[in-house]
Amino acid sequence: MQILSYNVNGIRAAIRNGLVEWLSAKSFDILCFQEVKATPDQVDLSGLAALGYRLVGWNAAQKKGYSGVAIFSRVAVDNCTIGCGIDLYDHEGRVIRADIGDLTIVNAYFPSGTSGDERQGVKMKFLVDFHEWITQLKQTRPTLIVVGDYNIAHREIDIHDPVRLKNTTGFLPEERAWMTQWFGSGFTDAFRYVNPDLVEYSWWSYRAGARTNNKGWRIDYLSVTDNLRPHLLTCRQLPDAVHSDHCPVWLEIAADF
Repeated sequence: MQILSYNVNGIRAAIRNGLVEWLSAKSFDILCFQEVKATPDQVDLSGLAALGYRLVGWNAAQKKGYSGVAIFSRVAVDNCTIGCGIDLYDHEGRVIRADIGDLTIVNAYFPSGTSGDERQGVKMKFLVDFHEWITQLKQTRPTLIVVGDYNIAHREIDIHDPVRLKNTTGFLPEERAWMTQWFGSGFTDAFRYVNPDLVEYSWWSYRAGARTNNKGWRIDYLSVTDNLRPHLLTCRQLPDAVHSDHCPVWLEIAADF
């Protein structure tokens, strides 16, 4: 099974920038998009449909042109749940869940905290609430993959300038501590597990030629429950995809779990 997680920073713009053509040369089974910034009726999805991708579910923010997550699949999905049951995050279109047999995929767009102290407070609260929600979900769905834009670089290897950026949202000590706690609570960072020392980034600022100079951050993750570790085959960033300020993260996992 091949899973793609991609913050498209506006799905309409990404499609205009060649997303469908790029996907046509790939063989992903499941697409998890973050920051779609639209409702499905506003988007021409015919190109994705022509590639065999069925819209599984779409969680749009109440605020127009903001946030939102969606899942498309070429494989049968048994159940899709919109949201996590917490109004603040559900109104912002931050979480969607799909069940495929015993496997559950949660697609999430974490708050960024870049617009000031108030939103940083929302981000920190989201981290606590989301972890609690996932812990409860894991009691009935113990085989989980939590994909998405976490808006946090976990370790120094995951950011191009860890010294200068140590007090910047997205790399704050308390955010990194949450990531350490997260990966110590039954989840594995699939990319780092498969590639312990590889330096790859998934987001670059639009400013000062950051992408050209590879001054990036790894803030997009595929977290798998520890019981999936033996089934991990490949997990990489795909920087050839240039439809957004992010690039996709790709996971290939053996389907024998």
